[in-house]
Amino acid sequence: MQADGRTGGAPAESLLVELFCEELPPKALRALGEAFAAGLEQALRAEGLVQGTAAAEPFASPRRLAMRLAGVLAQAPQQSLLHKLMPVSVGLDGEGRPTAALLKKLASLGEEASAVERLQRQGSGKAETLMLAAHRPGATLAEGLQRSLEAAMARLPIPKTMQYPLADGWSVVNFVRPVHGLVALHGTQVVPVVALGLSAGRSTRGHRFEAAIDPVPLRSADDYEATLERDGAVIARFSDRRAEIARQLAAAGAAEGLVPIEDEALLDEVTALVERPQVLRCRFEPEFLQVPQECLILTMKANQKYFPLLDGQGRLTDRFLVVSNIRPADASAVVQGNERVVRPRLADARFFYEQDRQRSLASRVPALAQVVYHGQLGSQGERVERVRAIARALAAASGQAERGDAADRAAMLAKADLLTDMVGEFPELQGVMGGYYARHDGEGDAVARAIEDHYRPRFAGDALPRDPLGVLVALADKLETLIGLFGIGQAPTGDRDPFALRRHALGVIRMLREALPQLTLQQALSAALDAPTWPAAVAEAAAAPLAGGLVERLMQFFRDRLSVLLRDEGHAAHAVEAVLEVDASRLSTLGDRLHAVRAFALLSESAALAAANKRIANILRKSAPAPQDGANPPALDLQRFNEPAERALHAALQSTGAVSDARFDAGDFTASLQALAALKEPVDRFFDEVMVNADDPAVRANRLALLAALNRTMNRVADLSRLAA
Repeated sequence: MQADGRTGGAPAESLLVELFCEELPPKALRALGEAFAAGLEQALRAEGLVQGTAAAEPFASPRRLAMRLAGVLAQAPQQSLLHKLMPVSVGLDGEGRPTAALLKKLASLGEEASAVERLQRQGSGKAETLMLAAHRPGATLAEGLQRSLEAAMARLPIPKTMQYPLADGWSVVNFVRPVHGLVALHGTQVVPVVALGLSAGRSTRGHRFEAAIDPVPLRSADDYEATLERDGAVIARFSDRRAEIARQLAAAGAAEGLVPIEDEALLDEVTALVERPQVLRCRFEPEFLQVPQECLILTMKANQKYFPLLDGQGRLTDRFLVVSNIRPADASAVVQGNERVVRPRLADARFFYEQDRQRSLASRVPALAQVVYHGQLGSQGERVERVRAIARALAAASGQAERGDAADRAAMLAKADLLTDMVGEFPELQGVMGGYYARHDGEGDAVARAIEDHYRPRFAGDALPRDPLGVLVALADKLETLIGLFGIGQAPTGDRDPFALRRHALGVIRMLREALPQLTLQQALSAALDAPTWPAAVAEAAAAPLAGGLVERLMQFFRDRLSVLLRDEGHAAHAVEAVLEVDASRLSTLGDRLHAVRAFALLSESAALAAANKRIANILRKSAPAPQDGANPPALDLQRFNEPAERALHAALQSTGAVSDARFDAGDFTASLQALAALKEPVDRFFDEVMVNADDPAVRANRLALLAALNRTMNRVADLSRLAA
């Protein structure tokens, strides 16, 4: 059956659909609103009910999910269909009259015998087929919207559903929160659909306290947000409400000569908590500023959803902003209430801080032996010993042996703040509080900074540790995590990465590229694996044969992360693979080698050399046994060169290779690759005039040795065969 949609004469108007709910989860509201609108639009388009390309407009407030879509038809266009019936030889007799089989088929489709007049023929000869032209009315909006609404609700990214009873007291339904109202307006007309036990109507509810009328009648779909703001005191569009809050925050901060803290996630969450925002200025007692500002900022943001105000140097002040959901004529009571509420929170932070400083970090270290890190990897105390050993090894391997003692001290103390009251209350402050407490204990700024920074980088784009000591401890911490968890078989699978190992790997890559260029990835892994305190399971995995062993699995994991990272930086996939195939360990040279590959690709000789390189690799792979690690390359016998083309290639390789190798050893990868352009003519001539697989085994081996030498010279910067089309 084939279909051909034709536009009918049904008018197109805006469609509004709203679910009025109990308070929706604020951290999920924005995604729910966007998914609701996108899901409805997609389903309605699939029903053929939408004209034009305008996207659905999402609306989301604490108690509603809604969408409006322009160009929605009251009925989808009629569909012209072609039913495939049967071969002409079966459906028509010799005189062209319908057979009994054809009449029976038409009857099964609800057609009279007269339908033979609408028959069409397709194909020719024995394949000629009878087709019946028919028409099917398009879906009505009520039918299509009912199906679309059910489909869109089923696909919502609901964090956790609730089961609740309907008004009849017997039926139960599941949704993110109980729904108490359904609006479906096409222009000014109600669309008769049902959802979650509710029938669609044309009225909604406004602000709990400040709506001018309740319920709020909606005249038309196009008047939705204006009516809701005027009569319901609700800014329905999430983006408009967010922009209004941001505007008020900036204005309120400027009135104090200060700047509200930037936090996009907090702004989203607050937008999801209020329907009619009003920003109010508040303050707390200045003596609380004796507590580290990170503690005060976190307690105000996480517990109270306040926006702290900072001065021009980024320091916390005793002022903060509150986003109220009401707009009273006199807001003093709201201001005083929020000031009264925040005071105990700040007092708790001060108490934790003062209590924690009564014990040194060093005195807490032994208790880490009682804190489980992982069932197969031991306690946090055992982990600390591994990180200490790795930090010392990395210091020695990177030529910083003089930092070994400080790295060991910082690594020993780095996890001690996990046992403090402040970090127990606010886990986000681990490391940060360790730095404060280390300074209080007299450990010195370098050790304190290393403790504070050893979790960095925490996420993509985060800053690296601020000094070399911090880099050593942070690198040791991440390598310990990766080696330990890979060693017990906890590598990420698919989209599951419960221990954030991909993020740890990217952190290792960034530190080696940007802060420890003298250290290769292989050297860093070797130094970490030499730590004497690995559990037996990890030590056994590390001692396994190279193929499939722990080191190979880790190197492949890092290579995969590197490939994604470099492509995200804008490098071509084939160039990335060419570079990583040769050396994925010396991370500090990746940028220069990729630049060299780009420059080489612009040469007129590059395509031919890449193709030749691919041909050489194939010949060597098929003709020679796999080289053993550490084995010397096959020797060349100059006396066995009996063709002018092979002597010419050898001579060109000697001269050009020397230049290319010298540029490579000097770190000028671009010049090293560009020098290879001189090999194009002798390489082309060699393949035109020389039979590599000669009958004489000695001659054949000598020619293969020449190609192997050529292959080594051409592929020092990158595997040029990966650049071949």
